[in-house]
Amino acid sequence: MSEWWSYRPGDLLMISLRVYERLFVLHNQALWPGQWLALALGAGLLLALWRPGPARWRLAMAGLAAAWVFVAWAFLWQRYAPLNWGIRYLVPFFGLQALLLLATVLGRGARFSTSARGASRGLGLGLVTYAVFGHPLTAWLHGRGLAGAEVIGLTPDPLAIATLGVAVLVRPARRGWALLAIPALWCLTSAVTLQLLGASGAWLPLAAVAIAVAARLLPAGRP
Repeated sequence: MSEWWSYRPGDLLMISLRVYERLFVLHNQALWPGQWLALALGAGLLLALWRPGPARWRLAMAGLAAAWVFVAWAFLWQRYAPLNWGIRYLVPFFGLQALLLLATVLGRGARFSTSARGASRGLGLGLVTYAVFGHPLTAWLHGRGLAGAEVIGLTPDPLAIATLGVAVLVRPARRGWALLAIPALWCLTSAVTLQLLGASGAWLPLAAVAIAVAARLLPAGRP
């Protein structure tokens, strides 16, 4: 039996990079052609953020809440947790994030930033745009193929990044910060996982968190 100090941090993940990448391929196969619906809903979210109104605001936040619940059950609990027991402890956080999103809808005074020139608004919209249209393509750029693409609403990373963008746009600031914490926690967890597995792209979720925090600290611009 090997001594405990002979183990590397990556050994604690209990999966290899190949198994991790295969996880997304199997997930996509099981949900096909749901990816097209997820992308359409993501585009609808972006439209709601670009031209927000009371009805669009409620639909966008309710849709995000539903996506957090679905990803928690369909991806984390059903597929990821059997391979990595530590993931089951993160599932309740996804449910909590869904509740926070719904609470934002039901609470009074919350709104999206509508400044046409605010830098924070531009960064927030940029994060959502990347999560919806850019992040799925990173699987192909990193040699995994589009069969293993991570699509918003079906997998956690693009969902978390999009929610970071939404958190940047939510006003008042205290509600935006509340919505930012759990997506940032997941992005940091994902970055560590990718780094330990030796996967490319570990910097992407870290960059998303850095951009979201920086944007959240910037002036909102003209209301």
